[in-house]
Amino acid sequence: MNGKRMLDAKWIPRWKTLAKGGLNPRKAVPSTKSKVYNLTMFPYPSGMLHLGHLKVYTISDVVTRFNRMKGYDVIHPMGWDAFGLPAENAAVERKVNPAVWTTSNISKMKAQMEMFLADFDWERCVTTCDPSYYKWTQKIFLLLHEHGLAYRKKAEINWDPIDMTVLANEQVDDEGRSWRSGALVEKKLLEQWFLGITKYASALNKDLDTLDEWPHSVKTMQRNWIGESEGANIDFKLIGSRLVTVDSDVLTCFTTRPDTLHSVQFLALALDHPIIKELSFVDISLRDFVSKHSDSKSNVTTEPDSKDGYMLGLFAENPVDPDGDAIPVYAAPYVIGSYGSGCVMGCPSHDARDYDFWVDKFGDSAEFKPTVVPKNSSLEVELPYRPKQGILNENAGKYAGLTVPEAQEAVVKDLEAKGLGFKTKQYRIRDWLISRQRYWGAPIPIIHCNSCGVVPVPDEDLPVLLPQVEGLVGKGGSPLNQLEEFVNCKCPKCGSDAKRDTDTMDTFMDSSWYFLRYTDPKNEKEIFSKELADRLMPVDKYIGGVEHAILHLLYSRFISKFLHDIKAWGGENTNGEPIKRLITQGMVHGKTFIEPKTGRFLQKHELEISGSKVFIKGTSVEPEVTYEKMSKSKHNGADPAECIQKYGADATRAHILFQAPITDILNWDEGKIVGVQRWLKKVISLAETIGERLTKEPEETKPIKDFNEKETQLFNDVQDYIGSVTDSFGYTLSLNTVISDYMKLTNNIADNVNDPQVSISLLKSSLEKLLTIMAPVTPVTSEEANEILLAKQSIPWQSILKADWPDMEPRIENTQMNFSVMINGKVRFVFSGDKSLVEKDPNAVLDIILGTENGQKHIGSKEVKRVIIKPKMMSFVLGK
Repeated sequence: MNGKRMLDAKWIPRWKTLAKGGLNPRKAVPSTKSKVYNLTMFPYPSGMLHLGHLKVYTISDVVTRFNRMKGYDVIHPMGWDAFGLPAENAAVERKVNPAVWTTSNISKMKAQMEMFLADFDWERCVTTCDPSYYKWTQKIFLLLHEHGLAYRKKAEINWDPIDMTVLANEQVDDEGRSWRSGALVEKKLLEQWFLGITKYASALNKDLDTLDEWPHSVKTMQRNWIGESEGANIDFKLIGSRLVTVDSDVLTCFTTRPDTLHSVQFLALALDHPIIKELSFVDISLRDFVSKHSDSKSNVTTEPDSKDGYMLGLFAENPVDPDGDAIPVYAAPYVIGSYGSGCVMGCPSHDARDYDFWVDKFGDSAEFKPTVVPKNSSLEVELPYRPKQGILNENAGKYAGLTVPEAQEAVVKDLEAKGLGFKTKQYRIRDWLISRQRYWGAPIPIIHCNSCGVVPVPDEDLPVLLPQVEGLVGKGGSPLNQLEEFVNCKCPKCGSDAKRDTDTMDTFMDSSWYFLRYTDPKNEKEIFSKELADRLMPVDKYIGGVEHAILHLLYSRFISKFLHDIKAWGGENTNGEPIKRLITQGMVHGKTFIEPKTGRFLQKHELEISGSKVFIKGTSVEPEVTYEKMSKSKHNGADPAECIQKYGADATRAHILFQAPITDILNWDEGKIVGVQRWLKKVISLAETIGERLTKEPEETKPIKDFNEKETQLFNDVQDYIGSVTDSFGYTLSLNTVISDYMKLTNNIADNVNDPQVSISLLKSSLEKLLTIMAPVTPVTSEEANEILLAKQSIPWQSILKADWPDMEPRIENTQMNFSVMINGKVRFVFSGDKSLVEKDPNAVLDIILGTENGQKHIGSKEVKRVIIKPKMMSFVLGK
């Protein structure tokens, strides 16, 4: 064990004794101010922390330690997002229960967190796979069901063929691949449970405006996902319809541009529209067309860039021009079936996709009916022309001459009068599909009875426990469905034989409310106490990766708003938003070595170092060096435990913060940590040097008014750095500049440590303040230096981690000045005095100088013929 780790090992047990198990003795100091709720996104217990974990937890830890020193009532919980596929897949491979694997990993990761001195409130810990937690996840589901927000329907779902489970739309990437396994997602029809998040779409979108302390980028991502569009539903009557199984009179289209209604030249239907499905039974060519644009499982896919289309032989009339040309209806792959009613009004003159579709059908002979033109009639426009401003031309009939906003209002008003349209909003977001055909998740607390139908599990029977299994045999279907002792039960209503629901919940359900449970983690009678939640919520600072901007954060806002609406938490003047300030930390990238010719990623054993250069082993070829996201395939990962073992927790923590602003990507370069090590050694050395001076010099507290110029400068520097560090911790979170400030103040004290003009009492107090403001980041070094300082004074050890954060004292107006004292034209000594001496009577100044040891030595009782006083200079001419 090296010296740094020996220091860690020395202080950790002593802190645990003081803090009754924790790593921060400050917790034992009563709080004097209001609450602060700091939180990091809890981890999945994979068994190994990576540098990304270390970065986010260090940020949260140092801010929490600062808040405690400021006297706030801080909660800083940690827990485990423990359900999910990785544990289940690992259990299949190892033929053990997922709980065994998960519990082992939690133990390992908690020990790793202790290694870098994380100050978490472990007494508030929650583990989502613990029945005492998922009992309340199940209760929240039942409350959603009771309020009509949890429902079951047969739906086309995303199916991961590798993990053999359902995926929410948000878990499928732009290429149609599973977010976890990377497999191409298939489509299936299954009975699934959904949560009605769409009923909260408007509130979720609107209340983003209240989140002033969220990153703009995250709010933009959520707005885009919610996808609120203001517009109108417009009915187009079908002419001579031959449909029988669906409503054959009207096609309803949603549009954000009712002002372009006169320019409609076709209607396009999504391939899963009910009319397409009906006509496919009798039209073989249409059936082939749909099949051509479907995936391998014969389910419809959306092709947003497709120009293909199939004329259905249906025609509709324009509601604002019923006597005009009949409008043809097409089947078109570019139309999204889940948006609006799956019907688009085609305006080739004013929409790029409609234009491409139309030109593909008619080429150079395509005709157009533009209705919106620039206000400046002299401007030439190229179709498609889609301005938000402009006026309507003669093609718009009675609306000609109106501006776009005026025409939109007038068109919708007329349609509403005819019963053919109305204002509305559409949302891109879809209800949250939470059913998973997996074992390792919270069972859905529903019983299916042939007589009573869907029956919620009574509260007294919660939790619905996962059955114990020795080992999972593999993937495919729902594992719970294969366990008869779990499936077969009695109906709570009629007592007859019934079946349990065998799906488990999406793990995002577990993480959508855990921050509320942290406020009251041991409550056995209710989800949490409203009184405690109202006092401790919302989360003041929530720190985590931007990759959770949509899924986790959107679901968390939804569940929090629902619980707020049913009066589970929150007062009348709150809107149920759970997070006040969101901080998205940047990723950690690793140093990556690439073979120039092949582009192959190189491993460490393939490299050799010669001085400051790196070569591919056995050659004179230098590899390409980049910084990229850490991964096993790129051989650029770094083990936090190894780094801490080598350099100590303090140096590792400070290096992480120093290398980049917290929201920026951190390019991890272990070689640069030596600068941090040198600084920490200098702090320890300062404690030794000042301690030695304290053993030799009397410590006399010098009044501030008597400070000389050097002392004044040091005092002011200390106050400036206290102010700067306080600001950085308090709001700006410029934690990289905090480390820089520490280093500068350390150097300032070091520059004065052996100067006899600087009192030992000022040096001691300056170092004590430095150690105190360092304590949130480098607690080991602060504690060690403090112990050295106390020991030199024969003072019993008191933990500096229990200290209050120092207040910034008023700066001293520097009235002192150093005067070079000249005797007969030669500088003999330097005198530090008040600047006002320049304006005093020369004889009075002479009396002051004669009162000093140097004055007596060089002037004494000799005759003084002349005295000249200037800024920074005194000249005395003596007689012979």
